[in-house]
Amino acid sequence: MNKVNICAGRVPSHNKLQKNVFLWSGRSYIRKAFEVWFTLLIEMFWSKERIMEVYLNSIEMGDGVYGAEAASQHWFKKKALKLTKDEAAAIAAILPSPLRYKANPATNYISKRKEWIKQQMNYWGNKLDYDKYKDDDEPVKNTKKQK
Repeated sequence: MNKVNICAGRVPSHNKLQKNVFLWSGRSYIRKAFEVWFTLLIEMFWSKERIMEVYLNSIEMGDGVYGAEAASQHWFKKKALKLTKDEAAAIAAILPSPLRYKANPATNYISKRKEWIKQQMNYWGNKLDYDKYKDDDEPVKNTKKQK
C-alpha cells in the first residue's frame, strides 16, 4: 500500500477482497496473518480483472444489497449489462459508504462524485479493451472501417 492510499483512506481492492470473501469479522493477530497470506495468494494467482470482478460481486452496495448485479437491480431495476454510463457511475459513487448514500436519486454530493467518475470512465475507457468482457449474446461493434 502506498502513501497516497493510506492518506486518502483508500485500501486496494485485493485487501478488501480477502477481508470480505475469505475471512471472518474481528481483529486478532491470527486474522491479520491470514489477511497477509490471502493477499499474497490473490496477487499471485488472479488477474487484476478477476480481483475486481470478485470484489465488485462481494461488496455491499446498499442495505443488504451485495454485488454489482444486485445493486443494478436494486437502484435501477435493470440488469447490470443494461446500465447506462451515468447509472454505473451512480452506483460507483456511493462507495465506500453505500448505507449512507443513495445511487438513485442522487444527492448533490453523489452527483459531483458521479461526474468525476464519468470523466475517469471516458479517459480510461479509451485505453481498456472492453470487448473481451462482452457476453456472447451481445454483438461486438466493429470499429474498423469497411472498404
